[in-house]
Amino acid sequence: MIQSSQFVTCNEHQLHVRRIHTEDESKKRTPILMLHGSIENGRIFYTKSGKGLAGFLAKQGFDVFVADYRGRGESTPSVKEKNDHGYHSVTTEDIPTLVDYVYQQTNQACHVICHSWGGVMFASAYVRFPELQSKVKSMVKFGTKRQVSVMNIERLLKVDLFWKWFAPWYTKKAGYLDAKKMKVGADSEPRQALLESIEWVKKSVWVDPVDAFDYAEKAKSTDWPPTWHLTGVSDYSLGHQTDVKLFMDECSNAKAKFSLLSKQNGNALDYDHIDILTAPEAVNDHFPEVLAFLNEHD
Repeated sequence: MIQSSQFVTCNEHQLHVRRIHTEDESKKRTPILMLHGSIENGRIFYTKSGKGLAGFLAKQGFDVFVADYRGRGESTPSVKEKNDHGYHSVTTEDIPTLVDYVYQQTNQACHVICHSWGGVMFASAYVRFPELQSKVKSMVKFGTKRQVSVMNIERLLKVDLFWKWFAPWYTKKAGYLDAKKMKVGADSEPRQALLESIEWVKKSVWVDPVDAFDYAEKAKSTDWPPTWHLTGVSDYSLGHQTDVKLFMDECSNAKAKFSLLSKQNGNALDYDHIDILTAPEAVNDHFPEVLAFLNEHD
């Protein structure tokens, strides 16, 4: 299996893409683009030793492209150096650039796999730019929600207290949230992205907080690809099953299906927001099912 770092120019940013594929060019299959969520980078999907969902699918022959949004992961400049951007920029610039890059490199439409907030941003880009639709074969989304409607202790601590109150106050001076240093995430988050996400997670309509583009209305006439939403039963606030289903309803996607990963449903673990992608058990649990879904729509 071969891994390489590639960089895609998007305005003044160099977006890092980790490409992972088989050494046998004759067995290289359809490309897959993987998109991470908030306070993360592409490493949620892979390790340099080949572990993770990206490595698993690359071993099956898929040509996998794992992206870091602007400022995250190995993209340059880092959020600590330049942080005057938010999720509107990722949705309207980074994601279309990344989809086009994969298409240019392979001359094929790709499958798209997202984690958490990455699924919201990709869906927003897909709705907003119809030209992307011919370049996407299917979508798989892990723990993707837009609104946080559930009420429990975890939601109060992680969303209301930390994300909505403490983080905006903390980032006033630096301009970004150093989530890795604070041990609340894997990467830094620009203050602008934080503030935009706070507007999105409210119980509200699916409208862009920057230019008021009405995604929910446009979604009603969007030609969606086959889509699979998965979340874990122990994901209590960041991808709760209730909120995942709310987002599915917002998308008006008749080709979407939902799965709850839990011991009761026959899975190895009661998965949460992170170990749904990182747990060793996932390799023999739901990763083969993801492979079957991709094969079905390949």
